[in-house]
Amino acid sequence: MFFAYQGGRTSVLYVMLLSDTHIKLGGRIASDNGVDVVLDYGDAEVELDALVNRVGVRDLSDRGRFCIVGADRVRFLHGQVTNDISKLGVLQGCPAALVSAKGRVQMDLTVFRLEEELLLDFESGFDEAVRSRLEAYIIADDVQVLDARPHYGLVTIQGPESELCLGKVFLSEPIPERELQVVKIQGVLEGIVYCARNPRLGGAGFDLFAPAGSMSLLFERIRAAAAGLGGSVCGSLAWERLRVLRGIPRYGVDMDESSLAPETGLESRAISYSKGCYIGQEVIARIRTYGQVARSLRGMRVLGRTVPAAVGDKIHAEDGREVGRITSLAVLPGGGGLALLGYVRKEHHALGSCLIGRGSQGEYPLRIVSLPYEPVGTLVDSNQ
Repeated sequence: MFFAYQGGRTSVLYVMLLSDTHIKLGGRIASDNGVDVVLDYGDAEVELDALVNRVGVRDLSDRGRFCIVGADRVRFLHGQVTNDISKLGVLQGCPAALVSAKGRVQMDLTVFRLEEELLLDFESGFDEAVRSRLEAYIIADDVQVLDARPHYGLVTIQGPESELCLGKVFLSEPIPERELQVVKIQGVLEGIVYCARNPRLGGAGFDLFAPAGSMSLLFERIRAAAAGLGGSVCGSLAWERLRVLRGIPRYGVDMDESSLAPETGLESRAISYSKGCYIGQEVIARIRTYGQVARSLRGMRVLGRTVPAAVGDKIHAEDGREVGRITSLAVLPGGGGLALLGYVRKEHHALGSCLIGRGSQGEYPLRIVSLPYEPVGTLVDSNQ
């Protein structure tokens, strides 16, 4: 059982970052959304290269992890999220979202169905909001929402050599073959390690949910295996840069409770239109039936390098009308300018459309481009 349930809520004793380990490795720690994260380990460019070309290792124990237990857990969660939980087999997962009755996104999450509980993995810093949202709809259900972070940490391995790295750590142990499939690894460390195939940054990747007492040893073994393959531990700077380059939205940055779920790109991976009712289903179904949303998240390039863009800058059409805003940005490899994510009204978000960004540093030309910005190593525009 993932969660050693003893009754009642757990104490607020989170499995936080392996602070001493990260500091010894040169990690610079800062606050992000109210929780401590490692910015980098001395060279974010090296860490980005590892994530793109070899393997990168990151401690994600700061992320939210709830377990839903009780006899009614599957039926309850199925009625709360956008994807079809009822069809999940044991040790399988799926992306999903919590939305309001008006179809606004309250959290982007991943759900794993384990033997005796449902594990929810979601953005750090939103624990109380997610708990409150779920518990508001528990009426006569045999369901409890429990915090798994005091019991299990999370290490992720991402990059093209992540499977090779995982094999070096666990040798002959099974490796999940399908995306979001989970396997249980026993006898290698104290307690059960749950391994899920989860390409968080596109490509290849694995998540390892490990008992708190085994986290230090697991992290060190994975770090050493990655280093042997030319990989690296990595922090949030390299991670966030690659996230933007691959066009992956983040809750609290590129979407929040002001965003309709179909605007954000969740529709293609996290919304089922064939399942039964859930909170917000009517609004989302109506949008699909009667037409497009008014705006959508799009990828953009800054055409030129003289004026820096910034998150929050407004986007304007060539006739001067405001048509969107920038939510995320990243420097392209090789000094090739800036890649952006942002919302653009449907009349102006076709590929190739030229727009104008406006911020405190002035105006700059933009162009709508396809996502992801791949291959990362060849993004420099020959026309610049």
